[in-house]
Amino acid sequence: MDKPRNPAPDAAGEHPLRKDEFRAFQDLIHRESGIFLADHKQALLGGRLHSRLRALGLATYGDYFKAVQKDEAERIEMLDRISTNETHFFREPHQFEFLKTRVLPRWMEDARAGTRSRSIRIWSAACSTGEEPYSIAMLLLDQLPASEGWSIEILATDLSTRVLQRAKDAVWRIEKAEEIPTPYLKAFMLQGTGPEQGKMKAGPEIRSLVTFSRMNLNSRPYPVPGGFDLIFCRNVLIYFNAATKVNVVEELLAHLSPAGLLFLGHAESLHGLTERARSVGPTIYAPLQSTYFSGQKLPRLR
Repeated sequence: MDKPRNPAPDAAGEHPLRKDEFRAFQDLIHRESGIFLADHKQALLGGRLHSRLRALGLATYGDYFKAVQKDEAERIEMLDRISTNETHFFREPHQFEFLKTRVLPRWMEDARAGTRSRSIRIWSAACSTGEEPYSIAMLLLDQLPASEGWSIEILATDLSTRVLQRAKDAVWRIEKAEEIPTPYLKAFMLQGTGPEQGKMKAGPEIRSLVTFSRMNLNSRPYPVPGGFDLIFCRNVLIYFNAATKVNVVEELLAHLSPAGLLFLGHAESLHGLTERARSVGPTIYAPLQSTYFSGQKLPRLR
């Protein structure tokens, strides 16, 4: 008779993530970040956390769970590991077209008429490695130059300290240049030479507009003043359950100016989440009472 064997290791390592351990992490991650990991993400979670077990010399995921409960820095590290950070320059092109053709001309017209200031505040609420806020910076700096009195302030936040550091460094593979319109690429990006060949870096003009900070959208109230002209929170709500989505949306809308706009990702909608906003374009929302970009009130979301 064959001798009993230990459970076979999985991709996560010598000691697979057990179901009860996954449940514990699932609950902790949801409480800490609002991100809900479905049951089929068990192997994925094990794979993403395994290197931390190795780094800390821990034998089991249960040991690691105890570590993250005791150590706030390790909890942040854990959340870094489970965050999804895929992004691109000028992602959701129709939103940038909406800004260029409908929003910015209206701002310029109102500024000339003296009915709005030339100070613009924007929040990129899940900025990942920085492509989103720098895309916004390129468009606005091109259309609203400082020489005409415009002042642009972009707050870029994310849950992950790892991607925030990459965003601050503002360096990407040169292949990413294909995502940027040629006039913006020439005006605002620097091409690496020598040891930096094959890379590009955001130029100082657009870097100066962006401030980075770690923020957890599941921790309320948000530690930033409201009154943003634009809030981008794209491809974030898809990771939350219904209750968390409602809470996050309400908080975001509370930080939007009465004439502001909220931008979501292509797979996201405010349908069924709030009656305080209405659609003014695909995945673009305004406060319910605002008529700034439509000229008339539209029906409530159903």
